[in-house]
Amino acid sequence: MTWLILGIAIFLGVHSVSIFAITWRDAMAARLGHAWRALYSLFAIIGFMLIVYGYGLARLNPTVLYTPPIGLHYASSVLMVFVFPLIFAAYLPGKIQSAMKHPMLVATKTWAFAHLLSNGTVADVLLFGGFLVWAVADRISMKRRQPRKIPSLPSNPYNDIIAIALGLIMFAAFLHVLHTRLIGMPIVLPR
Repeated sequence: MTWLILGIAIFLGVHSVSIFAITWRDAMAARLGHAWRALYSLFAIIGFMLIVYGYGLARLNPTVLYTPPIGLHYASSVLMVFVFPLIFAAYLPGKIQSAMKHPMLVATKTWAFAHLLSNGTVADVLLFGGFLVWAVADRISMKRRQPRKIPSLPSNPYNDIIAIALGLIMFAAFLHVLHTRLIGMPIVLPR
């Protein structure tokens, strides 16, 4: 569990600099330029790799906190349908992006909440609960700080359709193949 906790702390810590130290972050980014992005990326990758490694280890000897009712597994799957289109909408300016304001954070909150509905081990609560708390804190902090421009494609009247189509394709790919290959766990709905 130590590796998982360390990975979450590093990954979410790097992603929390703007929440807790925006002035310092902006000064460092201005001073270091591309080196800031490189360091940020390096720490994010290290944190992510530790999360993957630690979560894999924690799954070998899980400690169950709660066993979700069968219906929540279906609710989780329904919520996940929205996650990938929201991720694409973050980079494809359109009505979805305007309505959600921060579609990547909405996707993160939805992803985390959906996984908490259907997974009840200590590792699950640490991982998905940590991401949910971080996404809520980041969204709240955005109300008091100047938003930075996120690199995105040009505005296009078809961006929402593209985001939905690509998102549903990715959802289907994760549902049928990628979740098993990348996460090591097939998505199986209880009968």
